[in-house]
Amino acid sequence: MVDLDAALGEGDNRDAIVAICHAVHARVQVGGGVRSVAAAKELLAAGASRVVLGTRAALDPAFVREAVAACGDRVIVALDVRAGRVRVAGWREEGPPLEDALAALHAAGAPRFLVTAIDADGVLAGPDLELYRGVLARTDRPVLASGGVRDAADVRALAELGVEGAVVGRALYEGTLRLEEVGG
Repeated sequence: MVDLDAALGEGDNRDAIVAICHAVHARVQVGGGVRSVAAAKELLAAGASRVVLGTRAALDPAFVREAVAACGDRVIVALDVRAGRVRVAGWREEGPPLEDALAALHAAGAPRFLVTAIDADGVLAGPDLELYRGVLARTDRPVLASGGVRDAADVRALAELGVEGAVVGRALYEGTLRLEEVGG
């Protein structure tokens, strides 16, 4: 789950997120506006299985080191990518080059990455396999892919590359992918 209001600095939906974490019998990853270790710990204590760190993590590897020290492998670092650069602040601002961000975050101990191909996100045009191939070549940490998945063939292509998992929201919503087609 992503709290878009919190990510954009326009309020938050923490109460709803906590209610969902308590209401479902599934593991819930939560991100969006998590800018402190205290906020990360609060979400984990409220029932989130993992916490996703975005903008602050991309700009401040020391924050990642601190979050990992406090929360362990329940931290995911999100990198939203367009044209080889990380985008921050809800994709509104340009951040560091992807290669530099990955190296710094890897050194800071980021346990896994959620990489979003911004231009592929939500358009059902297929994932940016070249982006994920490049990320996997630069880290030995698990990578989750986000953006472009339209069907089971795309999920299989990502799995063959070696990603740990894929975000498949729009494909499920539009009915172009059924979870039983990919073992979920």
